[in-house]
Amino acid sequence: MRSLDLGVVAAYLVGITWFGARFRHSQKTLRDYFLGGRKAPWWAISLSIVSAETSTLTIIGTPTLAFAGNLGFLQVVFGYLLARVVISLVFLPHYFRGEMYTAYELMERRFGARIRKLTAGTFLLIRALAEGVRVFAISIVISIVLGTGEVASILVILCLTLFYTFEGGMTAVIWTDVVQMFLYVFGALVSFFVILQHIPGGWPTVLAVAAPAGKFAVFDFRFAVSAEFFSRTYTFWAGLIGGCFLTTASHGTEQLMVQRLLAARTQGESRGALLASWVVIFLQFSLFLLVGVILFVYYTQTGLAAPKPLDRLYPGFVWQHLPPGLAGLVVAAILAAAMSNLSAALNSLASTSIMDFLKPLATRKPAPTEDARWLRRARAATVAWGAVLFGIGTLARHWGPVLEAGLSIASIAYGGLLGVFLLGILTRRVGERAAMAGMVAGFAVMIYVAVIHKQFYPRIAWTWYVLIGTAATFLTGCAGALVERRQAGAGQ
Repeated sequence: MRSLDLGVVAAYLVGITWFGARFRHSQKTLRDYFLGGRKAPWWAISLSIVSAETSTLTIIGTPTLAFAGNLGFLQVVFGYLLARVVISLVFLPHYFRGEMYTAYELMERRFGARIRKLTAGTFLLIRALAEGVRVFAISIVISIVLGTGEVASILVILCLTLFYTFEGGMTAVIWTDVVQMFLYVFGALVSFFVILQHIPGGWPTVLAVAAPAGKFAVFDFRFAVSAEFFSRTYTFWAGLIGGCFLTTASHGTEQLMVQRLLAARTQGESRGALLASWVVIFLQFSLFLLVGVILFVYYTQTGLAAPKPLDRLYPGFVWQHLPPGLAGLVVAAILAAAMSNLSAALNSLASTSIMDFLKPLATRKPAPTEDARWLRRARAATVAWGAVLFGIGTLARHWGPVLEAGLSIASIAYGGLLGVFLLGILTRRVGERAAMAGMVAGFAVMIYVAVIHKQFYPRIAWTWYVLIGTAATFLTGCAGALVERRQAGAGQ
């Protein structure tokens, strides 16, 4: 039984690695390696956005939210839609004025070289820490399947993903994303119906047990300006506003997502890819949450104790209870999401390192051999970031539930990043020094909120983090600009 499943998993790992590596011969320049030559169709970019937005955190973490709570996480997903509209109208026109390789080139155009490095460095920190949590989440699945230790599991999946990302660049990332997205959605559908068959009475039983327990509740419209209101993670207001700010930051300022938007042929195709991706995201999150609901019914009816930690709930059930072959298919689907996200992170970390830090230091004029030289450096940066993510992944084993840990880490720094981008796009009088002061203030406020405030007061839910950090950054930047103008006026 296990041999068949392991064979399916092994076939997937070998097949996707071979498929991604085949794109090596199309990688001639940095434009090819980091933007896929801007040749990918919009629908492939859209599915790649979905894959980058989906990780092992999503697949193993989302069912646990419904298992322990309800469908309230969908309120955050509605915020994702609002954010996509904002990005399409506010950010994309700026990104398509000339050819950019990274989001942070926009900051240099608006403010200067120092803030480009500051924002790029912030992205490197955010993505490395958040991806470290995701790498650890991969190890949970691998350790269940292979019975290996978590460190060895991290190493296996990281090396395979690193190989085809190293070889094929952004083209490999996009097209493997497309394959992997279809695989993990298919795997989720298969597991949904198979798990449902383990429940006597099927879906009517699920409705009868889950509905009275409030498992199908989606919206929480309670509103009151109080400490309790801001401590609740999944309310309509926290979801819509917090989800909007979170996704505007992640998709509008973080190179992981912006790189895909920049890879589109035109601004219109980029906008279409971004908006279309939300439909898939909504259906996908709904599916994973419903998997959590039926698992709740299964464990309730059987009287079995849920696994600890709860993140093992979905992959553990799949591996232990699904028929031979199907279990391997679903586990391969979970790994597909993991490898998809990891390859995207490696390529975006490398692109930011090269384009925002190393290439601006080059002083000599481009020579005919320069493209090949920079391509080698880009691949070396990809390997270096693979080593960094391995180290962070081993540390992330002690950081708590994987989904909320990943979102919380990103949310702490996203506010400063989004705030300074809004200063650059929405204002004209804020200068580089004021903008940098705003970013520092935003980070300081978020460290206080996430680390110190909760020690003495009711905690503030992570869904509000980006809004708070963005407001602190934007207001401080505007105040700093006002002070600079008054000092300049007094000196005249």
